[in-house]
Amino acid sequence: MAGLRDRGFNMAAPLLFAPIKFRDVELKNRVVVALMHQYSAIKGFPTDWHLMNAGKFAAGGAGLLLMESTKVDRRGCGTDGDLGLWDDKFVEPLSRIVAFIKQLNSVPGIQLGHSGRKARARRPWEGDRSLERTPEIDDWEEWNPVAPSAIAHSEKWAVPRALERHEVKDLVQMWGNAARRAHEAGFEVLEIHSAHGYLIHQFLSPISNHRTDEYGGSKANRMRFAIEVTEAVRANWPANKPLFIRLSVEDNNGWGPEESAQLARILKGKGVDVVDCSSGGISDRAPILGAEIKYGYQVPLSEYVKREGNIMTMAVGLIIHGDQAEQILQDGKADLIAIGREALNNPNWPMDAAIKLGIEGPFRNVPPQFGYWLGTRAKRGFGTPPSTYTTGLHAGAAQRITERV
Repeated sequence: MAGLRDRGFNMAAPLLFAPIKFRDVELKNRVVVALMHQYSAIKGFPTDWHLMNAGKFAAGGAGLLLMESTKVDRRGCGTDGDLGLWDDKFVEPLSRIVAFIKQLNSVPGIQLGHSGRKARARRPWEGDRSLERTPEIDDWEEWNPVAPSAIAHSEKWAVPRALERHEVKDLVQMWGNAARRAHEAGFEVLEIHSAHGYLIHQFLSPISNHRTDEYGGSKANRMRFAIEVTEAVRANWPANKPLFIRLSVEDNNGWGPEESAQLARILKGKGVDVVDCSSGGISDRAPILGAEIKYGYQVPLSEYVKREGNIMTMAVGLIIHGDQAEQILQDGKADLIAIGREALNNPNWPMDAAIKLGIEGPFRNVPPQFGYWLGTRAKRGFGTPPSTYTTGLHAGAAQRITERV
């Protein structure tokens, strides 16, 4: 951390652990955990796995938790294990998770999405392709993938049915209805998933949208669906609660930072507060900026949209270390830091980062059931740093682990 101090940063109060407020919702810090798809729902309903998964990250000290992409339409489920919010029956089960997150002093958020042509697929570890019909799925025909145009994601995927114009309008309202249900469940932040090759992104992209009506053709027409969805969500989502949107700012296939910044400026006027800046997903091409994926490889996208879109942004993508996250904030490249897979590796990442950044009382923002014991151990000085500070007791431990993977 000496490097940060040398550059004049006030490390007595790092930005990563400074509260931030969006509308009437205040986050205790700038750390956001995206819960990622868990593929563990049963007919759209959450299970104990979801309660455990959300609870461990909330207990670890994150300011905001975003529940995985929760589908606004049964047809939009990517896999048989996707969460749903296309019916009022899902509100009460989700409210149990919301209450638990709040009990652990974190803010509950939810991401609303629709898989479009990437629906009815296998779970990732079962193969990246469409699902074969099985007797266990009793609504196979109702789960027919739909998209802006009848163009498959790749040769491994089924060709979707092109949406009729009236169905596009119906989907806009489905997003609005799901936003209302999210509020009823008690969520405090809502994010519209418009990235990674899912339905809204499919409308934005010229390679997946070949429509000839008002939803296709020109860039303005291709943005229409995203704008109408945002309007419907904002109309059903309380004005005092913040609204985020996730974009593939660069998809390497015709939609890039300039288009994303233009859309961000429009959506800011429609009530969007933060753009969650990711990349890729519209095709099988890897979402890589340049030849090498490296620490913070998507941060330049957040910086660009923040500057050119004149909107607050969230950075994501191989943000691994607390000082790395702090540097991004100090440099004004983002307003929030999202971690995903690194949180899977270390659910207590916020607490760990607070220790390493020298935050006073780093164990106060986690439940006393474990914060107390860790705090008393730290005061005693037990003779060696915690496991997250080292590769192991023996030289070369990290190398041997990498080789086994």
